[in-house]
Amino acid sequence: MARKLDPIFRGQRERIQCGSELVLAKLSEVLFVETLRRYINALPPDQIGWLAGVRDPVIGQALALMHKEPADPWTISSLARRVGLSRTTLAERFRHFLEDSPMAYLARWRLRLGAVMLQTTEDGIAQVAAAVGYGSEAAFNRAFKREFACPPAQFRRNRKASRAASR
Repeated sequence: MARKLDPIFRGQRERIQCGSELVLAKLSEVLFVETLRRYINALPPDQIGWLAGVRDPVIGQALALMHKEPADPWTISSLARRVGLSRTTLAERFRHFLEDSPMAYLARWRLRLGAVMLQTTEDGIAQVAAAVGYGSEAAFNRAFKREFACPPAQFRRNRKASRAASR
């Protein structure tokens, strides 16, 4: 025989479940971050790559600055000044971990952000270009075409078409 709930408790189960889903989502985020943190800390001292770069205090700070402020008009000098190194030392250390220069890394990061914006917003190409740090739409178009083998507008159309086809 099913138990009847007191009128006060009707609807509580649904609210508890909704709260549980939120807690589980946040808990899974915390567990993921903790797992990633432990993995990074367990990397061998001679490890190279993005995660090893993040672990390095100076390169990690440089990466954080570029990721936080991609549209900033960064130069190797301004980035080096912000992390407290000379331009040469920053470039050498950055290249050691990421096998690329800070400015080449930043250019690719900006283009990846632009690609995400093209897929997730309706912003015009000029707005996307400005948001990711390009001074002109033409410069963004040229760099984007080099990286993704098609201009931004075509990239957006292709992604929309492929999403529509998969539905």
